[in-house]
Amino acid sequence: GIVNAEKRGKRQVLVRPSSKVIIKFLQVMQKHGYIGDLEIVDDHRAGKVVVDLVGRINKCGVISPRFDVTIGGIEQLASNILPSRQFGHLVLTTPYGIMDHEEARRKHTGGKIVGFFF
Repeated sequence: GIVNAEKRGKRQVLVRPSSKVIIKFLQVMQKHGYIGDLEIVDDHRAGKVVVDLVGRINKCGVISPRFDVTIGGIEQLASNILPSRQFGHLVLTTPYGIMDHEEARRKHTGGKIVGFFF
């Protein structure tokens, strides 16, 4: 996956199959400067995404099953998963779409945890 490609110093990695959730997840990472361009390749099957790497990812992962997180539980979860408070992002699916935990807090919404990156 992405982390291995980063470790080996690859400039690009292919992520497949692509799904709406994966693409949104990658867009959150992109917004925070963890990855470069995304190119979505529709191969009429599951589709795939080519991701430009910028050497910033230490770890990213999906959390399954996607359990519910209340607005009050976001902090606790973040401190359980992320290495430190200033560092890293949880990705949640909320009634307002997929976003990182800081945006969810600003919107005062909880949701289901999708994954994390730092």
